[in-house]
Amino acid sequence: MTSSDSAIRVRFAPSPTGMFHVGGARSVLFNWAFALHNHGTLVLRIEDTDAARNRPEWIDGIISALAWLGIDGSQYEGPFLQSGNLGKHTEAAQRLYSEGRAYYCDCTRQDVIARTGDTQRGYDGYCRDRGLSPGEGRALRFRAPDEGATVIDDLVRGRTVFENSAIEDFVLARGDGSVLFLLANVIDDMDQRITHVLRSEEHLSNTPKQQLLFEALGQQPPAWGHLSIIVNERRQKMSKRRDKVALEGFRDEGYLAEAMRNYLMLLGWAPRGGREIVPWDEMVAEFRLEDVNPSPAFFDVKKLRAFNGEYIRALKPAAFIAECQPWLAAPSAPWPAERFDPAVFAELAPLAQTRMSLLAEIVTMVDFAFLPDPVYDEPSWAKAMREPAAELLAEVAAAYEDVPWQGDVLRERLEAVGATYGLSLGKAQAPVRVAVTGRTVGLPLFESLVVLGRPETLRRIESARERVIGLA
Repeated sequence: MTSSDSAIRVRFAPSPTGMFHVGGARSVLFNWAFALHNHGTLVLRIEDTDAARNRPEWIDGIISALAWLGIDGSQYEGPFLQSGNLGKHTEAAQRLYSEGRAYYCDCTRQDVIARTGDTQRGYDGYCRDRGLSPGEGRALRFRAPDEGATVIDDLVRGRTVFENSAIEDFVLARGDGSVLFLLANVIDDMDQRITHVLRSEEHLSNTPKQQLLFEALGQQPPAWGHLSIIVNERRQKMSKRRDKVALEGFRDEGYLAEAMRNYLMLLGWAPRGGREIVPWDEMVAEFRLEDVNPSPAFFDVKKLRAFNGEYIRALKPAAFIAECQPWLAAPSAPWPAERFDPAVFAELAPLAQTRMSLLAEIVTMVDFAFLPDPVYDEPSWAKAMREPAAELLAEVAAAYEDVPWQGDVLRERLEAVGATYGLSLGKAQAPVRVAVTGRTVGLPLFESLVVLGRPETLRRIESARERVIGLA
């Protein structure tokens, strides 16, 4: 993606302090879609200046998660490390000080409380006119205007007015000289020519401070757009301590990137015509910030799962088989590697594809075909192997000895055996299904038996019969 000096430039600026949050994924998708729609540029900036919490592997995780969503290195400028711009951050802080827009302060939080008697009140401006010079333990504070108001014309939320008298003199640099993110972000946005900042509404309270910094440095602020928070089923803000929020976790469960991308785009925005399953290119063509809803967006895992099922069923057979590959080998697959047969899997794949919501479900769908013996689910066994299970299994085995090994024939024979015991087909096939697959639910039984083959099917039926009567 390229741009001219007048083109739209947006940025995604995550901190490498943990797993990739779905809220961050929604933010970068909105930024990406906005950039693509307007033939602009997405910039990836890693805000890595919190040395105590940052870890290099989290940077790799951010890049990997973006690539999974479809945002690889060809789709953005960067990644740029915020730590690489520390010189300019410090230079800007000193400029604000030399121009009288900032001052040094040696107050501690305890000092402020002692003066005001209020533990909730912010900084009281005590050092504004003390004329302190730089020194150890002295923070640099921005001199906020005493009068007037700072107006944020938010592209999502509309106009918000912040009275300047309510904006405390906020810290630009700590006592050790390190610049805080408020100023660092402004300098980086200036440096990278960012025209639009689209981020979570959690940052809205920082925006008047950053707009004041842009103005103090003689620069035009970017256009602001604050996206709604994402909430859980209790309408609480999604929390990594309480909720399932890591994008990597969804990926590892078998969500398709296309489904996740589609679903996240609907958290605060909607395509025209009430559609929900929409190709990415069409979403980009329709995406406008004016249509973004500022109300909290509900992250509905059940709906996401349904979306994923739709996308799985829409895959072409070869693509479905390819997507399943990570789950068909260790450590996901419980069968020995030498027992896996790609040709057998290719026969079972169409049966599984229409029944899955997550790619990880493929393991329990097909494990019976590759394990030496089925692993019995004990509750399923107890339910299915009641009287007259042993007799029924024996008769089914006898009936299957010499019939054509075809699904419709196997169904007819089992139905006939079940009728002699007054059982419907559904009840008659339960002992056979558990005997062969270990479970009461799974792929269509008779198609599965055809793939498994006569000798192995009969061996498993006999083994289960012996277990029922206590011989095994």
